[in-house]
Amino acid sequence: MTVKRALISVSNKDGIVEFASGLVELGVEIISTGGTLKALREGGIDACAVSDITGFPECLDGRVKTLHPHIHAAVLARRDRLTHMDELRQLGIKPIDLVVVNLYPFQQTAARADTSLQEALDNIDIGGPTMIRAAAKNYIDVAVVVDPLRYRGLLKELKVNNGCLSLEVRRDLAVEAFNHTAQYDAVIQSYLAHTAGGNNQPLDGHSAGDTERDAVFSNGGFVPMILHQKLRYGENPHQRAAFYREPYPGEDTLAMAKQLHGKELSFNNINDGAAALEMVKMLEEPAVVAIKHANPCGWAIANTLADAYQKAYDGDPVSIFGGIVACNRSIDVETAGLMSKTFLEVIIAPGFDEEALAILRQKKNLRLLELPGLIPAVKDKWWDFKRIKGGWLVQEVDPMTDDKDNWRVVTTAQPTNTMLADLTFGWQVVKFVKSNAIVIAKDGMTLGVGAGQMNRVEAASIALKQAGEKAKGAILASDAFFPFDDVVKLAAEYNIAAIIQPGGSIRDEDSVTACDEAGIAMIFTGRRHFRH
Repeated sequence: MTVKRALISVSNKDGIVEFASGLVELGVEIISTGGTLKALREGGIDACAVSDITGFPECLDGRVKTLHPHIHAAVLARRDRLTHMDELRQLGIKPIDLVVVNLYPFQQTAARADTSLQEALDNIDIGGPTMIRAAAKNYIDVAVVVDPLRYRGLLKELKVNNGCLSLEVRRDLAVEAFNHTAQYDAVIQSYLAHTAGGNNQPLDGHSAGDTERDAVFSNGGFVPMILHQKLRYGENPHQRAAFYREPYPGEDTLAMAKQLHGKELSFNNINDGAAALEMVKMLEEPAVVAIKHANPCGWAIANTLADAYQKAYDGDPVSIFGGIVACNRSIDVETAGLMSKTFLEVIIAPGFDEEALAILRQKKNLRLLELPGLIPAVKDKWWDFKRIKGGWLVQEVDPMTDDKDNWRVVTTAQPTNTMLADLTFGWQVVKFVKSNAIVIAKDGMTLGVGAGQMNRVEAASIALKQAGEKAKGAILASDAFFPFDDVVKLAAEYNIAAIIQPGGSIRDEDSVTACDEAGIAMIFTGRRHFRH
């Protein structure tokens, strides 16, 4: 395909004069519109106005420029179809071989806090996406360029190949073009859902189903993503990786955090940091969560943040080494002094006192993330996406809290108020531990965590062994029911005082009987919390 005629209409004008100049040197006729035409002519390029081609002036403040048969027929005509080419000749239309278009800056405009709805709507491009899609549809005969970074390479190929672009290049350009318009539409959809006061979820809508469960799932959906950060590598050094964010992320999300100090965040830092945020913001009391491999290794609440950190550290002083810590209060000098005594990868908090910053900045590589939007006990709802090869699993996020009205004490022994507070705390923690999950807790802190085991008794064994003698008088929380009484019998060996679990096994009575024999109080919550 030889490029003889090009239409150029771009919002991002970086490099466009140089690119057009190179095309002119190759004998390419240039057609342009509005601000692009002005920029080209000021750059010394003799470009033809679209209105001279269409015989119709640009109108409605530039909303209608290229939407005309003399443009779209010139782009969409198949060169190998004699009927198409005959029609062009009869209509006096010359083919367009190259379309260079990028779109109004909707995303940048809508992201500004002072942008009105009307201003955002005015930045929804209509003619641009139509031109891009038309050219991409006809990539067999037409090249389409949406990325200024492509200009230099394309000029080089055109010069080497006497004004021709290969089919392979045109196909790659078409893929980029459809990605460009799909992303553009997804960002607009996300913005309108966001401004409508919804939860900005791409699957909300109405499907053909007739039940309440079906109603929230449409027949299709999008996951609009904006490149936020290129990463050095993924989970392992041999894996390439990047961090993408939603177009309009919540103020309490990691994407909105400001890094105050330390090395660039890694893939694992971001994954663990996001998990830590979800955990720590569910508590209203001063709270600290220490994360290792997306599981909490230390989690505590106290009257002060410093005490909460010390308790989280004491819960597992080995695993916290090299961990990620999240706090739901600003970090003060006392807390910073405690944190500086061990090696941490990341600290996330709503803020840092100046003296605290001075202490923590002495750690050269320690990443400090400030997130003012981190709100304790936030109870938002969003969709959880799990990528599998060939598709997606989509579910509502597990709710932050459960209704205690559904809890039942099923044993003779009754939990004391102190036990009940610890049972509540343990139940909040265990839902964030990978299944099978067991948590041992006492006095508002974790003493042992058994995560991700293939059987529940092994998870309990790990958690209880970690707690050791501290397990005496503590509580045990399990994310799912006990299929046998073995966990209860093991808990009794460590003098556990109370257990909280969903219940629902056909052998629940065996566990209740074992609790009664050991004098352990047990609560059924009626809800499980698997986490995979």
